[in-house]
Order: sequence, then structure tokens, then C-alpha cells
Amino acid sequence: MCAGRPLDGTGRIADGPPAGTEVSPLWVLIHVIEEYARHNGHADLLRERIGGVTGA
Repeated sequence: MCAGRPLDGTGRIADGPPAGTEVSPLWVLIHVIEEYARHNGHADLLRERIGGVTGA
């Protein structure tokens, strides 16, 4: 679906709160990485609280 398309191309979000917002594949990729990192950080905090080990 995205293979071969430019990262700076644009499209519009179809539905949801930001419906009609124009975004690029690069914007989407950056936000997916941000969300992944945020949730990964939450998992680290939980692991540290449960196991007591930091920086592992």
C-alpha cells in the first residue's frame, strides 16, 4: 500500500477526531515511532517497579 510512494506525498485522514487533516507518510511514521517509544518507556517503568532492576 505504501511501497514505492514518496515520504513527502500527502493524503487526508478519513475519519476520527482529526478527519480531513492532511498528513504525509513521513508524519505517520514519525508518530508511530513516537507512540512505540512512549509505550516502551511505560513498559520499562513497570518492569523496574515490579523487578526492582533499573537499566537492564
